[in-house]
Amino acid sequence: MADLHPPTGPYDTGFLDTGDGNRLYYEQLGNPEGRPALYVHGGPGAGTPDRPTRAWDPEHWRLVRYDQRNCGRSTPHASDSAADLALNTTRHLIEDIERLREHLGIERWLLNGASWGSTLLLAYAQQHPERVTGIIIQAVTTTRRAETEWLYRGNRLFRPEAWDRFAALVPEADREGDIYAFLLRYAELMEHPDRAVRSRTADAWLAWEDAVISDEPNGIPGMYSDREQDARIAFVRICAHVFGHGAWLAEDQLLRDAHRLAGIPGRLVHGRHDMGSPVQTAWELAKRWPDARLEIFDDSGHVGSAAMRQAALQAIEDFKYLT
Repeated sequence: MADLHPPTGPYDTGFLDTGDGNRLYYEQLGNPEGRPALYVHGGPGAGTPDRPTRAWDPEHWRLVRYDQRNCGRSTPHASDSAADLALNTTRHLIEDIERLREHLGIERWLLNGASWGSTLLLAYAQQHPERVTGIIIQAVTTTRRAETEWLYRGNRLFRPEAWDRFAALVPEADREGDIYAFLLRYAELMEHPDRAVRSRTADAWLAWEDAVISDEPNGIPGMYSDREQDARIAFVRICAHVFGHGAWLAEDQLLRDAHRLAGIPGRLVHGRHDMGSPVQTAWELAKRWPDARLEIFDDSGHVGSAAMRQAALQAIEDFKYLT
């Protein structure tokens, strides 16, 4: 069993200028001469953890963490209505990862992420497989239409009263139609010039996200809502924007193109009772990616469990010894 390492903070921090008015915060932890790895955070719009890591051996790994566009410590921040989210698309985010790799002088790196982070890192890896040494994913998602439909409407089968409150902000004509039209109504509200409107809209969205995971094993009350107001607004504004546009991915794109990951070793860990990202997607990805190994945990949902976290930790340890 892998052990946690001593808390490790960054030895280097900086901002990467993307050339279009955005500046991305990044940090490096561990050994400057170690094996490179990139942590890709979820959300979208959650930002990278503002705390030391204990999962990565600081003697072995050169871990890079960064805040994706318009969230965390990156600027401009999406809580500011002047921040232009038209420059925040999956294409931009993939280009940002490549730009960061080049800026840091890294040839190839291991990718790690969860939830939305898995969608983004899969999109990056399929476009730049020659830059990837391995992939570790917790809570596999590909942000295809069926997943988005389930997360933002299908789950009402379990929490109808919570969904009615969530849907109340959307005109009745858009509540039962195309899920992207539904989410773009939220995106419109999150562009409102009145911060009070944006705050109320963010509160409604996050209350729904909290409800989705509330019945999971190890569900954490208020997990999504428990952040300061600027972070709440940025998170929801980016989520509604990205998911309302289907993440600018063709339907089933990341599953259809999984063959591009051939030769890249992968470890997928997923909770059987994940209410936000049903295990079917992880199962389908593993079938199409022979170099990946899927572990499913019966005591876990999207939030994870001790066993699921141990598996992710063990995967990081195992990847230390892959050439």
